[in-house]
Amino acid sequence: MMKKNMLYFLLATALLTSCTGKFDDMNKNPAKLSDAGARELPFMFTRAQSAATIHRPYYQTISILMPDLYAQYFALTTTSFQTDRYVMNDGWLSRPGIITYVLTLPQLQTIFDNTERSSGEYALANIMMTYTFHRLTDYYGPVPYFEAGQASSSIAYDPQDKIYDDLFKRLDSAVTNLKAGTAANVFGNYDIIYEGNVQQWIRFANTLRLRLALRISKVDPARAKTEAEAAVAGGVMTAASHSAYIKRSAKGDDANGLATNAVNNEFSMSSTMASYLKGYNDPRLPIYFQPAVASGQFKGLRNGSSATDINKPGNRPAQTSNVGPRWVNWNGATWIGQLEATQPVMHAAEAWFLRAEGALNGWNMDGTAQELYEKGIAASMQEWGINDLTVINSYITSAAVPAAPGDEAGSPAVAATPVKWAATGSMQRLQIGTQKWLALYPDGQEAWAEFRRSGYPVMYPVLQSDNSDLPAGTFINRLPYSSVEASTNGAALEKARQMLGGPDNAATRVWWDVD
Repeated sequence: MMKKNMLYFLLATALLTSCTGKFDDMNKNPAKLSDAGARELPFMFTRAQSAATIHRPYYQTISILMPDLYAQYFALTTTSFQTDRYVMNDGWLSRPGIITYVLTLPQLQTIFDNTERSSGEYALANIMMTYTFHRLTDYYGPVPYFEAGQASSSIAYDPQDKIYDDLFKRLDSAVTNLKAGTAANVFGNYDIIYEGNVQQWIRFANTLRLRLALRISKVDPARAKTEAEAAVAGGVMTAASHSAYIKRSAKGDDANGLATNAVNNEFSMSSTMASYLKGYNDPRLPIYFQPAVASGQFKGLRNGSSATDINKPGNRPAQTSNVGPRWVNWNGATWIGQLEATQPVMHAAEAWFLRAEGALNGWNMDGTAQELYEKGIAASMQEWGINDLTVINSYITSAAVPAAPGDEAGSPAVAATPVKWAATGSMQRLQIGTQKWLALYPDGQEAWAEFRRSGYPVMYPVLQSDNSDLPAGTFINRLPYSSVEASTNGAALEKARQMLGGPDNAATRVWWDVD
């Protein structure tokens, strides 16, 4: 049935040997998936969803210790890791590939090979394929894509623009098939995001299409406009009830990764987060984070703090703010993780902010930029349980600006960006980017991608960079390829490096990052 389910097996084997995390039994040998049939497809969709959204074994290294820091949601309170100072850990650089090629794609390929192209099952697999690969290519740039389902000793890397072109086609096909189909539910309870609700998946796919359209808006504005307008016309997320959350379980190594790692209290609210949330008197502050256990005060830490500065008494874990009670609670002696807390996959508020930016671009987004911006703020508040319209409207009309975070570095306010809609286009773009960054929390992968693409929000430069490719005052632009890739797929990797337009390091920009 499925010779293609080797799926990059030679490279995957090498990746597995480089990783110290645990794997679920059914994923230890992707080749065995060739024995799967229709009865197993729902289980495979569940496993693909769980892995693609980064389940517990990989959450620390793939999310917290890289993009969550680069997006400046968090800062490290430990000297055990140096990634907050832009040190590249070669052993971790291959892990997004493990998530994609070993734990997600074999499951999706099995669904593709055992269902009709017009089926709802095929459509949902296409949507998850797009979700998975846009995140992977946004890390590195060129990655194996079109040949990723083939068993070969050399797998070609594909340029990012070609990958994006195909991802748009997948989403368009998926939505077309779901709308034309008669099924109102696909995969049922085995779908641990929407429980098979087809209308929810249509909104998710269109919102993802809108996200990708804005991602390419500076490098291919004509295509971006076409894709964005089609996404909005097809129906995107508009309400908090449309947001995508994945169920997590303490069983099967599938616990909430943020909750699991927050128990160790090795990271805190960043000073950038503190400056915005405290300055805006943002009602999401006590939801996103919680007061330091030693002082009862909300306090952040600057990214890139030296080992000496991290060890200052005021920067120790008890003196800085851990993530909010949704993920962990302090019982007076230790942190207790909320291991089965659902994990955000995509927030409905994002769609409003994407549309607001699109409106500034002159695209038909079914509303003015100001209307869409303000609805985005309201949607984010409501998603986090803030439903008092007086509170929401007070925030939207506030002239408040970021404040000095009160950190040990004595940082000034990070920016002077007000919440209330401004009169100039440049400030309006900054406002949209800032509020979208706040609304994306805690999805550091998406927040980092949007910061690279737009330059928003304003962030503090890291206090110390230990990466010679990223001198003081600069920000990280991509992940380099790992030595595992060089040793297992070297000839193809050399061709990929030629596609980068610069050296294979963290300073080179990916295709869509042109500013």
